[in-house]
Amino acid sequence: MQQRLVGSTGLSVSEIGFGVWTIATGWWGKYTEDEAITLLRAAFDAGITFFNTGNVYGADGYGEKLVAKALADVRDQVTIATTFGYDVDAERVKVAGMGGHTERPHDWSADNVRRSLESSLENLGTDTIDIWQLHNPRMDALRDDKLWALLDDLRSQGMVKSVGPSIGPKIGWKDEGLFAIAERDIDFIHHIFNMLEQEPGRDITDAAADKDIAVFVRVPHSSGLLEGKFDADTKFDADDHRSHRKQAWLDDGLKKVDALQFLVDDRDGATIGQVALKWLLSDPAITSVQPNVYSLEQIAEFAAAPDIEEFDADELGEIDVLNRDNFGIEVTTAEHVNA
Repeated sequence: MQQRLVGSTGLSVSEIGFGVWTIATGWWGKYTEDEAITLLRAAFDAGITFFNTGNVYGADGYGEKLVAKALADVRDQVTIATTFGYDVDAERVKVAGMGGHTERPHDWSADNVRRSLESSLENLGTDTIDIWQLHNPRMDALRDDKLWALLDDLRSQGMVKSVGPSIGPKIGWKDEGLFAIAERDIDFIHHIFNMLEQEPGRDITDAAADKDIAVFVRVPHSSGLLEGKFDADTKFDADDHRSHRKQAWLDDGLKKVDALQFLVDDRDGATIGQVALKWLLSDPAITSVQPNVYSLEQIAEFAAAPDIEEFDADELGEIDVLNRDNFGIEVTTAEHVNA
């Protein structure tokens, strides 16, 4: 698999990455430790060298410890990202204006930042963090000069090799993304972007490209719509975040996927899941794409995505037209928009 550079940091990552949230949090199904490690090793064997975990993925740094157990013997061949910013000891609470979403409170104090770094270094069994992400920062953190002075210091000491925000948790946060790009010395930005949800991802990606800032993309399959596994009768388990969405999200999403089928038909043997990844990677501004991974079969499918046929100008133009017209679907509720 091809590697792409992370801005001017000297780091490189595989075009397809592995988001450890799917196997460590329980929100995408339950995996035993052995099952999770098997998937991580299979991804490495398939050429994936970028592993994105987090200090709040599972209890007591479980997501970080998984990566360490699976990849300790190839540490010098992989690039590891993790997160900081939440108070890991606090309980999750509902966030106003975000439906049923819950999260821990943020704590951007110097003590918590340093404590998070020390804990992640220990959990990962490493002496430096390759890619250190502010986890879903709000504007107060992005405007905090003392916080950014501390991050600059930790980076200059070599304790972390690169710093930037992972904005979210849901799609959006355009103001935060553009502010970080314009006003802070960041090495990368991590956000949601896919064929069905191109804003504000397009604006954020273009702004980052203008400043040689790396772009990491998650949710490339629009919460599963572009994996090609859903139909109108699909039901989600109660603990699956998609179970909170209205039926219109699924119905309209399937219509949009159908409108993109011509891209699959023009590529012998390709899947819609591969097409979705290839479309993102056709933009040189995008450094790496992290699909949700649930199985060995998906690892093989997604790892092969960079090798499918390139898009021509006509195809890219047709995708743009579909996007501008919302795929011909009238939006009547916010639930039609993915999160």
